[in-house]
Amino acid sequence: MKKIIFIVGIVVIIGLGIFAVLNIAQKSNTSSDRLSVVTTLFPLYDFAKAIGGDKVAVTFLLPPGVEAHAYEPKPSDITKINSAKIFIYTGEFMEPWAHDIIEDANKNVKIVDASIGIEMMKEEDGHEHDGVDPHIWLDFDNAKKMAQNIAKALSEVDPQNAEYYQSNLKAYQNKLTELDNNYKSKLSACKTKTIVYSGHYAFSYMAKRYSLEYVAAQGFSPDAEPTAKDMIALTEQIRNNKIGYIFYEELTSPKIAETLSKETNAKLLLLNGAHNLAKEDFESGASFISIMEENLKNLALGLGCQK
Repeated sequence: MKKIIFIVGIVVIIGLGIFAVLNIAQKSNTSSDRLSVVTTLFPLYDFAKAIGGDKVAVTFLLPPGVEAHAYEPKPSDITKINSAKIFIYTGEFMEPWAHDIIEDANKNVKIVDASIGIEMMKEEDGHEHDGVDPHIWLDFDNAKKMAQNIAKALSEVDPQNAEYYQSNLKAYQNKLTELDNNYKSKLSACKTKTIVYSGHYAFSYMAKRYSLEYVAAQGFSPDAEPTAKDMIALTEQIRNNKIGYIFYEELTSPKIAETLSKETNAKLLLLNGAHNLAKEDFESGASFISIMEENLKNLALGLGCQK
């Protein structure tokens, strides 16, 4: 009897072992079956995740915390792109470094310019980005088109899941519509319509969409330094218009905002362009929509909008 029980026990153990191996293999196959996608900026990463769902494995090329304009691809990044099925970037004006990568990319990689079909705004001085403002995702209608371009690429490369991608696209675009409506409602009645931004000129699309005035201290490059004349003029504008809040940029030093604050007693608020995220925000699961919702709270407070 003991011998029979022993044999049964051995059989059960072997069975459980086989089951565990098959389960691991199945999980491995499921992971490898997912469509591999590499994106540049955070909005693209977040859009691709929302639309691709559990059918895709999305890699964010920029390390969290790195300022997007200062990014330089490493050989390992090029390897990631060449190993992917799809590479998504914002367009030739936002990531000029991507051009050489695309030229040398594996021909089996589908290259997706997410800006296709979007009309670019012109920069006032034309010194950066070839005279075009590339921060297109800050107009939520543009964000919808970017999401649509991503869904189209996913559907073309993986047609058997096209219906799934299109369904996710529709759901995500509905969220962007709701976000846009909230912006229109909150920003419709404010004490001031002027955004004073100590960072580089990134919010022209948003300002235009919601009929706001927009003044940026740094011009179009995050590395640009305002002249003493620029700082004096901005300080006078803040005082004369009794502006109570100055907005500062994510992932860059707020020293310009702090200087203006000391001169005018204006308070500081973050206005996040969502190019990239701080490491702690990325790890906590912040999304494009949650960042824009936080921006709306700060804009409503900073502009004195009615609740």
